Amino acid sequence: MICILAMIVFGILGIFSATHRKIALEAFDCVFRRVTLRKCETGLDKRLKSQITGKLMRKNPTVARFTFRHFEGISWFFTVIFIVSIIYTGIGGYNYYLYGNCNGPNEDGFCIFDPLGSNSKVSTAQTEASCSVEPQTKESLSLENVNLESFPKIDQGAENDVVFIGCYACPYTRDSYPTIKKLAERQDVNFIFAHLPVKEDTRFISNILNCINEVDSKKFVEFNDELFSTDVSVLRNEDYLLKVVEKIGLDKEAIRQCSDTERIQNLTRLQISEIQKTGIYGTPTVFINGDVVVGPKPYRVYKRLLK
Repeated sequence: MICILAMIVFGILGIFSATHRKIALEAFDCVFRRVTLRKCETGLDKRLKSQITGKLMRKNPTVARFTFRHFEGISWFFTVIFIVSIIYTGIGGYNYYLYGNCNGPNEDGFCIFDPLGSNSKVSTAQTEASCSVEPQTKESLSLENVNLESFPKIDQGAENDVVFIGCYACPYTRDSYPTIKKLAERQDVNFIFAHLPVKEDTRFISNILNCINEVDSKKFVEFNDELFSTDVSVLRNEDYLLKVVEKIGLDKEAIRQCSDTERIQNLTRLQISEIQKTGIYGTPTVFINGDVVVGPKPYRVYKRLLK
């Protein structure tokens, strides 16, 4: 079994060294003969055994004697560990391709393909919440009994429905917005945007958004494009928001007056109540045809959920 490890290790080293390449070929020949039930004639396994135990002898004779006596068993042990690690790496890579993490749908935990956990981070859905990684799963998340009629929507009569729940001030929502917008533009989908102000100081943006949606239901996308591409600090500036309203071609004074009405403020409260029915625990949360994705993910993760 030591020849299998030698073939892999020296095969990698052989990319950079002709000497190691020669040993890798010798190890391959030994492995091939063992697989075909023939004896290894190169003597590589015996040389490796002697070299390893010889080096151990200079460090710790007791360990060296134990290694020499049980060399075959130790070789099997490390070979099995190596094979198991390859299998788990493969599973992790498969999960990363499908879900954007190594551990399955909307799971966190360390992922070698995403070492910083950037695909699993959310801003917790609580007032004045700080950004964090929530150890939650998707089982509690659902659009069942949620009324989405009052939210800004682009209805193309498509068979795919994308519901994007995010917060303008959430950095992870801001990371995922360009990807979701790309999905909405390139694919045949009905797109709903639901603003959940995980920080209380962004709640009033929902009032403006709802007024824009009432005046021209297609303008909310332009409004979002501006807000998600600008610095977070200006989101608390109502004058800036009204300038954006003017920039997208609407009457900023009319929108300001509309946003101050009790009717619109009640609508915003109603929308937040509906969002909370989903069981949401953080933004961004995206529902695609009922399937849920939490945290910013690569484009392929969203696309594969489309019909």
